[in-house]
Amino acid sequence: MKKIVNKQPNSADCFVCGLNNERGVQAFFYETDTHEVAAVFTPHRQHQSYPGRVHGGIAACILDETIGRAIQIGNPDVWGVTVELSLTYKKPLPYECELKAFGRITYENRLMFEGEGEICTPEGDVAVTAKAKYVKMRSGQISEEFDVSKDWNVHLHIDDPTEV
Repeated sequence: MKKIVNKQPNSADCFVCGLNNERGVQAFFYETDTHEVAAVFTPHRQHQSYPGRVHGGIAACILDETIGRAIQIGNPDVWGVTVELSLTYKKPLPYECELKAFGRITYENRLMFEGEGEICTPEGDVAVTAKAKYVKMRSGQISEEFDVSKDWNVHLHIDDPTEV
């Protein structure tokens, strides 16, 4: 188990972390004592591909955001914009149950970073792995519409985990 040391913000409308996006995944992201980001999420039937299986695109977007958020550990003003994402699907992911993804940085320089991550089944088996490359940017460089002070907030809950 990894100890949670910080909870990262959620946005309102993002497909992955947007709390107001009813069709989205509504994932929560936590920083661990191992300098990783952990995503905790529950995909639903609307996120399926074949019956009983989460769509591979949902796995891709969760891993993209989880790895990309790893740059914000200690650098909350730096964001990652995806340049490359490669996934390996090893096992199907079920929906209607809590899943966890983990992401970490494997290389970083002044302009970009690389990372890797995985999503685990409820039994703890690695189901999907990913490697990715990102360009570092500030939020204002990404979108003029995104107001970090309004649209990017930590939402603490009594049921937030202390370990993942």
